[in-house]
Amino acid sequence: MNILSKTLSLLGLVVLLAACNGPGGAPATNDIQKQAKAEDADFTVYFVTRALLPTVAQWPATGKQERLNWIGNSKGARTQIIQPGDLLNLQIWDSSDNSLLTSADQKVVQLQNVEVAANGSVFMPYVGQISVIGLTPDLAREQMQSALEIIVPSAQVQLSLAEGRNNSVDLVGGVAKPGTYPMPDRNYTVMGLLAAGGGARTDLNNPQIRLVRGGAIYGTSVDQLLDKPQLDTLLRGGDRVFIEEDARYFLSFGATGTEALHIFTKDNVSAMDAVSIIGGVSDAKADPRGLLILREYDGSAVRTGERGPRMTRVVFSIDLTSVDGLFSARNFQINPNDLIMATESPLNDILTISNIVGNFFGVFSKAGVI
Repeated sequence: MNILSKTLSLLGLVVLLAACNGPGGAPATNDIQKQAKAEDADFTVYFVTRALLPTVAQWPATGKQERLNWIGNSKGARTQIIQPGDLLNLQIWDSSDNSLLTSADQKVVQLQNVEVAANGSVFMPYVGQISVIGLTPDLAREQMQSALEIIVPSAQVQLSLAEGRNNSVDLVGGVAKPGTYPMPDRNYTVMGLLAAGGGARTDLNNPQIRLVRGGAIYGTSVDQLLDKPQLDTLLRGGDRVFIEEDARYFLSFGATGTEALHIFTKDNVSAMDAVSIIGGVSDAKADPRGLLILREYDGSAVRTGERGPRMTRVVFSIDLTSVDGLFSARNFQINPNDLIMATESPLNDILTISNIVGNFFGVFSKAGVI
């Protein structure tokens, strides 16, 4: 066999392999539609149009959805409230000559780091236990002053507060400066805490806020709080806050720019957003009339009387060559775990084979074989 015959045999093998295994393995749009019409088909196809969008919006959610509630904003006291575990620093002044508290050359007594007990009380000399729980520092000072004046009429009390655990919040992670932060007052909000912690880390994709309070966990996104100040909830002592990356994702396959797993870059991702995230579709391979979104619903979604698809396995088809298709793609919401697949053009196999043959002839020509 001469060199030319060997070359033609090799090209024939390449053509055969290309015909069997097209790049990406993506089917053509017509193939999907034919399979859906078969009697034994276990999926159904919906063409995404403006008329379909309101219907799909009422179908059950799919994939890993974030179903955490959030707490609305409210107004709190402008001052701090004393809680068990707080530390009070007291200065008691008495200028009388025969003071019970001070000596002749001493006019002030200092009581440092007096801890508020679990029952909310503190001990004062000559007075005993005084309940200060739930009081502002000013009201607590007045109460101590009144109790002490009965015994030492000339005494004056000064009070300062160092917040304890019940008047502090923990910023656990996902920020530049995690740690325990004292609450300056009862108007301390989540965004105020994040600002104190240096903000969410820039390497987190669509950062999500998680607030742990008691046995419950609440969640929203940083973008939501920035866009809607009414969601910037007040913190309570003992709250724990952390920031984490959005864990939701969708997949891309076929004649798309990439075949990979893609994290949601924002709270709501449309089909057009998804095309941008995956790097668009291949001009050389993709059929713009057949952008497919594959989604699987729970069996309960197809029960009689429920608003949902006809089958659990659904293929949504979007025609990006029509105006209605383009607008619908901007309003069609991608769900977590969706698979986005760009179908291949019916002429793609021929074009692909032609390119391969042309490349081989170019290589052999440069080598001087033919």
